[in-house]
Amino acid sequence: MIKAGIIGGSGYTGGELIRILLHHPQAEIDFVYSTTRAGKKVTTAHPDLLGQSEIEFTGSINPDVDVVFLCLGHGNSTKFLNENDFSKATKIIDLSNDFRLKEDAVCNGRTFVYGLPELRKSEIQNADNIANPGCFATTIQLALLPLAKAGKLDNPIHVNAITGSTGAGVSPSATSHFSWRNNNVSWYKPFTHQHLGEIGESLGSLQQNVGELFFLPNRGNFPRGILATAYTHYEGSEADAISLYKDFYADAAFTHVADEPINLKQVVNTNQCHVHLHKHNDTLLITSAADNLLKGASGQAVQNMNLMFGFEESAGLRLKAGVF
Repeated sequence: MIKAGIIGGSGYTGGELIRILLHHPQAEIDFVYSTTRAGKKVTTAHPDLLGQSEIEFTGSINPDVDVVFLCLGHGNSTKFLNENDFSKATKIIDLSNDFRLKEDAVCNGRTFVYGLPELRKSEIQNADNIANPGCFATTIQLALLPLAKAGKLDNPIHVNAITGSTGAGVSPSATSHFSWRNNNVSWYKPFTHQHLGEIGESLGSLQQNVGELFFLPNRGNFPRGILATAYTHYEGSEADAISLYKDFYADAAFTHVADEPINLKQVVNTNQCHVHLHKHNDTLLITSAADNLLKGASGQAVQNMNLMFGFEESAGLRLKAGVF
């Protein structure tokens, strides 16, 4: 049984990690760090855990735990690691965007591996530090990786993706307020979203001269999940594309190619990503759906932990979708 620490446990991703690790067969929570809630029970931030855990938030860390999850705001993981020392044997999984790009992958003597299992499983298995991918980045990459692997992303790629309000984090903002978000849809950061960098690096690792990616993110009036639609020129048949995708994901634990059109309810509250393909004339439409807090964050972080420690990849992650 390995011991895990969570840094920043009062937010959405920290809460999801607590829920998963409480029921993980080979890991147990050693501490949940929070400077704002130290001494209070985790149920004060996550009341759904009432009766499941008596853990209290703490303002101190155990530097000798087996693995640490960093659930801090973007830019804060670097600062935290520079101010706090962990044992060299401690593995670190960071859920921010601090270390995802190659130019940012080294911090305080630690080198971070980009943690998308469908792309870098063997590297993750041998890694000591993981940069967990972003939620949009995960969902979009899983829609496009097979085409890049086959060298078929020569033309412009258009992506439209909509995310739930939890993607904005637990701190209230003008665009996450119920009265604004309810019965409303809007776009933001058109063609400039911060996840474009990591998407580009992953696609570029499989194919040179990838076509320009035009990504339009949207805010949805629901709490969680991402539905992405991507389309690009494709000369093969729909059957060829489906075969290409099924071959690419044949050994993937959580990414599955659907024969019928997909929807968010199939994947919300799970660590799965579902992908569907449709051909119209010379255009291939790829739809992908994932839970932004699980496959797009905490679930994938635990999936990476499982690979790093040699556990079954799906350990602790056999979760049921809330279809109804």
